[in-house]
Amino acid sequence: MFKSSGAQFDLVTKTQVQAKKIFWNLTPPLLYEEIIQRREAIIAESGPVVVYTGKCTGRSPNDKFFVKESSSQDHVWWGKVNKPFPADKFESLKGRILEYFSQKELFVQDCYGGADPDYRFPARIITDTAWESLFAYNMFIHAEGKPPHEFSPELTLLVASGFEVEPEVDGTRSDVVVAIHLGQKLAIIAGTRYAGETKKTVFTALNYLFPLQNIFPMHCAANIGADGDTALFFGLSGTGKTTLSADPNRRLIGDDEHGWSDHGVFNFEGGCYAKVIRLSAEDEPQIFSMTRRFGTILENVVVDPATRKIDLMDDTITENTRASYRLTELENFEPSGMGQHPKNVIFLTADAFGVLPPISRLTPEQAMYHFLLGYTAKVAGTEKGIKEPQATFSTCFGGPFMVHHPMVYARLLGEKIEKHQSNCWLVNTGWTGGAYGEGSRMKISYTRAMVDALLSGALENVEYKADPVFGVLVPQSCPGVPSDVLNPRTTWANPAAYDEQAQKLATMFKANFAQFADEVPPEVLAAGPCC
Repeated sequence: MFKSSGAQFDLVTKTQVQAKKIFWNLTPPLLYEEIIQRREAIIAESGPVVVYTGKCTGRSPNDKFFVKESSSQDHVWWGKVNKPFPADKFESLKGRILEYFSQKELFVQDCYGGADPDYRFPARIITDTAWESLFAYNMFIHAEGKPPHEFSPELTLLVASGFEVEPEVDGTRSDVVVAIHLGQKLAIIAGTRYAGETKKTVFTALNYLFPLQNIFPMHCAANIGADGDTALFFGLSGTGKTTLSADPNRRLIGDDEHGWSDHGVFNFEGGCYAKVIRLSAEDEPQIFSMTRRFGTILENVVVDPATRKIDLMDDTITENTRASYRLTELENFEPSGMGQHPKNVIFLTADAFGVLPPISRLTPEQAMYHFLLGYTAKVAGTEKGIKEPQATFSTCFGGPFMVHHPMVYARLLGEKIEKHQSNCWLVNTGWTGGAYGEGSRMKISYTRAMVDALLSGALENVEYKADPVFGVLVPQSCPGVPSDVLNPRTTWANPAAYDEQAQKLATMFKANFAQFADEVPPEVLAAGPCC
């Protein structure tokens, strides 16, 4: 690590970057000094850095674009998620960013995405703030021992959080932009201080590149048991992916982004980016402890101005409070970042309609169906105007980050689980005894007991019955869980109301899946709701 004054260097694309000063690969203590000197953040009690991201407290999916260029345009699934950006506008925007950088002191982290040495993806992350460089240090795998001039990135990120995007000049939708040029191996993130954009831009690039190598990129958590059995946890925000994978009896491989190659499973990252609103020391002890560590970044967490104590219960700023920390800080992690081919693949959903079974076993065809569906639900109060549960479908459990057509990823899933005979499950962490507003959220102790049972093999020889609406196989007993909890209809005071709600959700499933009807094999199409 070193710093240089009046510095300049070349991108892979031979574009020259100039700056007043460039700080290369600083470690957390040195970055802390720069953060405090520049007044970018405060330090809370016990040592975490607390930053406030201003107007952007989450990602801006409508402001993400791909440059339409010859090397990648035939692979990209163009549409609402992957929107085209004119090449000339990208060049103009890049020029304006480089001019902005020339007046700044910059921070560079050279790092990798991918724990498997055979599939390691080099990325260079250039930021205009020290705290975002600490974020990159936390989240990715270090290129230790390699001087900058010997590091050859396959992707360079220009992260200009302080740059003022002008839609009329830059051709953007708003004053935020994430623009990716796959041909130039270059991405621009500007006008936002939300660090999740950096993490997800690297993930998006890997979602493009790895399928071309027959590697399945996954938006999932992964952990490994004492016997070496690997488990995957797919799920959208709020479904329990990070919480359930942080198991004190299993080593955490990673909490969010992984690849599945011919070698097995490997983490893309070197850190975690956990949601921490209303985090419980009792239910999530490992994550909770990370909010009180030197090196952790807390985004938009409320802090007492006098005592610097954090308040994880306070959602005044946003529901999307986050903690970024290194995996190596956890007591129970897998140091290799790798695991065997998964024995169990778990899809998590938070069903606010209260009709899906809390746990069910899936056939391979049902697994592909629910993977393409990517269902969870929003509830009243989470967004303006939502007065009743709303079904949310994010294909492949990560639609905003999938660059190819969803069938590319679904076929990879199908091939992998068939070849390696993985067990597939659907776990509902949502509501029971009624829909949101009438029923209650499934007890996390019950969900943990169900996950423990499937991981231990305790559900191998129990009786199963097919759900009459959704067709999934429901275990009739599970250690640590009352039998009536396992069958959602029996938990409702009014069974007829359950039937109506279940049929309503089944109809939504069918309507959403219709977009894939001409693409999937007949047996996958038939794996949806029975009626």
